[in-house]
Amino acid sequence: MIALITAAIAPGIAILSYFYLRDSFEPEPISMVIRSFIFGMLLVVPIMVLQYIMQHEWHWQGGVMMEVLQSAVLEEFFKWMVIFFTVYQHLEFDEPYDGIVYAVAVSLGFATLENFFYLIINGTNVALWRALLPVSGHALFGVWMGYYMGRAKFTVNRRKQLFFLWFSVILPILLHALYNLIFLSIQNWIVVIIPFMVLLWWQGMKKVQRAHDFGSKNLSSRPQ
Repeated sequence: MIALITAAIAPGIAILSYFYLRDSFEPEPISMVIRSFIFGMLLVVPIMVLQYIMQHEWHWQGGVMMEVLQSAVLEEFFKWMVIFFTVYQHLEFDEPYDGIVYAVAVSLGFATLENFFYLIINGTNVALWRALLPVSGHALFGVWMGYYMGRAKFTVNRRKQLFFLWFSVILPILLHALYNLIFLSIQNWIVVIIPFMVLLWWQGMKKVQRAHDFGSKNLSSRPQ
């Protein structure tokens, strides 16, 4: 059991630590990051219940696209809601990169508990695959979500702010949907998912650098 718990939580903690330590300006209070991680974990059960209701009570089982949308829309929208209502207006959210830290924390909290349930059912022999794909995938969707929430938070123009907020939820949904679609509709999915994940990591790291660049501009413009 200890090995299973370790295999379930280690990838999420490792990836979260990486993004947390990348915050080179004003690292967030670890208590708030842990709280966001826990909020992400708490999303797993209600989302699973909603998915069950959709599939078995409402009979929303219209093929691959319906399965993709149920997963991608529900998970990314609820993650976004948690970040928006618990962190977005908080005083500690004081630089663009903070959006990435908190979004990744919520996403990895969700991915960690989901991973734990999956490993209980399927065993630790799939732990490496889960770490490399689903867990890191959730983290990267969080990077895109947090980047655009950070842009929205520190954009003065109201129209641009709304655009970035909408983009911060729509883009992760689309990326998550595409990720799921690869597994569900392509027989030799590994040929497609590897370059897809490489692209996600590459672009995600570019978003991290851009958030730092915006953060340095924001810091230099503050009154001394």
